Amino acid sequence: MKIELVRAWPRRFEALSLELADGATVADALDAAGWSADAEITGYAVFGVKAVADTPLHDGDRLELLRPLQLDPKEARRRRAAQRPLKK
Repeated sequence: MKIELVRAWPRRFEALSLELADGATVADALDAAGWSADAEITGYAVFGVKAVADTPLHDGDRLELLRPLQLDPKEARRRRAAQRPLKK
């Protein structure tokens, strides 16, 4: 089966297509890509749905490697709102 593995940083990303055996898991994909030792990874998602290391993958899946948030989304919105001029 063929899957896509994606990891991203604030201004760039890296994507890799892998050919794995049927029944492969998230952990198998990370090992095949050589990304299992990436200490910045805090979680996984398959098409945006949370996954764990033993989640089975299917042909055509996109496995996303998640990193910690740099800023709480609510705080980011507050900062953007504070920078906008007030409407009268």
